[in-house]
Amino acid sequence: MGPHPAVAAIRLAVRRVLHDLLTEHDGATAAPPHAPSHEPPPSSRLRSSREVAPPSPLVLVACSGGADSMALASALAFEAPRLGIRAGGVTVDHGLQAGSDVRAAEVVLRLRELGLDPVDSVTVTVGRSGGPEAAARDARYAALDTAAERHGATAVLLGHTRDDQAETVLLGLARGSGIRSLSGMAAVSGADGRYRRPFLELDRQTARKACMVQSLPVWDDPHNADPAYTRSRLRHEGLPALEKALGKGVVEALARTARLSRDDADALDSWADQAEAGVRDAAGLLECAKLYALPPAVRRRVLRRAAIAAGAPAGSLFARHIEEVDRLITGWRGQGAINLPGKVVARRQGGRLVIRQG
Repeated sequence: MGPHPAVAAIRLAVRRVLHDLLTEHDGATAAPPHAPSHEPPPSSRLRSSREVAPPSPLVLVACSGGADSMALASALAFEAPRLGIRAGGVTVDHGLQAGSDVRAAEVVLRLRELGLDPVDSVTVTVGRSGGPEAAARDARYAALDTAAERHGATAVLLGHTRDDQAETVLLGLARGSGIRSLSGMAAVSGADGRYRRPFLELDRQTARKACMVQSLPVWDDPHNADPAYTRSRLRHEGLPALEKALGKGVVEALARTARLSRDDADALDSWADQAEAGVRDAAGLLECAKLYALPPAVRRRVLRRAAIAAGAPAGSLFARHIEEVDRLITGWRGQGAINLPGKVVARRQGGRLVIRQG
């Protein structure tokens, strides 16, 4: 008799990601296909035969102790040894709740009981930039990046589910930030594809069921039910209201919207990459006439990249900023300079768009 369907589903999702990582790892370590072959002397061949093979890749799971990440940790612990992959874990203590250090210690113990090694607990200081949710997220990813680099991990697995994806799409829609915001979370993201999200096609209930049938203890973060947080209100009030009004299937439809939007956004980004060189003059300045000829979605991507390259923080650069700069191209009436985040200024001069700090 095989495993429970929920357990089988989470294991299959993780197995697929691990297979992808192995393929990438083998491709990165393989010799170039047309590299010249020179027969080494016998002594060199003898030394090579005694050399230790390079270590297998290490994959970490980011685990809060909640149902999603505990299900992910259990699936990683089961699948990784069967593929010759080392598996470890890391939990991040945000220090935002009383007893958070005790919770982190318990998570470390549970991960070790699953057979994961190494296992880390990292304490972070959460700032205030961008609001409490964004600040906690920034601190968490910084800690995960540091842990991955310290251990030389190939990847870090994250337990975001299809429900999380649907919430992310709705939050992006509410911000009105464009198609990239509607793309939600990518299955692969971060520097060199460090972050992998195996559960984006699985619902939250599947992960919880997998924990229950495996008798895995889980911790329910009280912040996830606190109406002070936007995502919590959306989860417990917004999405249920949408499903009541529109019927079941809203979560699946929103997740599908994310996939389709990501494909469209990637295509537009690629178009902007190709178009950017053609709208600059010999001095590298953006030519307004050539920018005007581009489709708006492509032109605004070029403008956004130019602003970021000049020093505008990407996280503080919103659609309204780019729309104002865009009007220097499409609605030129002699208006003055546009002030952007990061003390970046955009102005039109002699048919050129100049974007620089100061």
